[in-house]
Amino acid sequence: MCSYDKFQKLADAMNQSVLGQEAVVERLLIALLADGHVLMEGLPGVAKTRSIKTLSRLIPSDFSRIQFTPDLLPSDVTGSEIYREQTGEFTFQAGPLFGNLVLADEINRAPAKVQSALLEAMEERQVTVGGNSRKLPDLFMVLATQNPIEQEGTYPLPEAQMDRFLLYVHVPYPPAENEKAILQLVRGEKAGTAAPLETILTPDEILAARKEVLSIQVNDAAEQFMVDLVMASRNAEALEGEVSKWIRLGASPRGTLALDAASRAHAWLHGQGFVSADNIRAVAPACLAHRIHLSYVAEAEGRSRNEVAEALVAAVVSA
Repeated sequence: MCSYDKFQKLADAMNQSVLGQEAVVERLLIALLADGHVLMEGLPGVAKTRSIKTLSRLIPSDFSRIQFTPDLLPSDVTGSEIYREQTGEFTFQAGPLFGNLVLADEINRAPAKVQSALLEAMEERQVTVGGNSRKLPDLFMVLATQNPIEQEGTYPLPEAQMDRFLLYVHVPYPPAENEKAILQLVRGEKAGTAAPLETILTPDEILAARKEVLSIQVNDAAEQFMVDLVMASRNAEALEGEVSKWIRLGASPRGTLALDAASRAHAWLHGQGFVSADNIRAVAPACLAHRIHLSYVAEAEGRSRNEVAEALVAAVVSA
């Protein structure tokens, strides 16, 4: 079975375990193919952690979980140098960041100092401890979850860290028609009658699929559309409609790079050899939502990042 078929099988298996969140599943696979990190936001209980743990069970890899709390230290994430009295030397004890799939659970429940410990790992794919830099695995992906900022006991993520995430994924409540199926699924899992999850993709197959994604063609028109979206976020006042007053600052150049990587992965997942405008529109909100700064007007009106990003894309398309 080729890697493309296995990714389709992987998507099917995840959708059978994470019910009613097909869009979330697709974005996780896009990030996996594009070698990027994901920030998932949603209220407690909407399957943020479940979707990530399900992905880790379907891929034979080193999975690690970091439960972010106010008393977490940077060394708890990166690892630390430990003095061995027997040898009189320091040895490095690797932290959970050295896994392949790293679940940063409730990342916004730890202060900024701990959150910033992820920056080097996410961008440079290495960790520096005690003056020594250590390379992270080739397959390395941070999947972070957070509850909405207005929830008690949370801290806003630094903007520099937000920009390191390839995609921002809003996880909504599942549709009403899936609620009963969720009840039956969880009941079966507790009773031991649910079908067990079996591994589908190996790390080598994921790395091979990433090379195929890089071969997806992007023509001048598609590239211009990506640039237009990012430029519109920086000059929102020129747009028509309410979105013109919702954006204070636009996306950085990482937004353009994210659009390119994510749209290629989206095209590959849909069996295309080139990127179309539809591919870009499909991934644009997830690529830009966390990279735009909302204005006071948007915050006063209770607009979400995801809502503003979708309105931005719609305004550019209709222009």
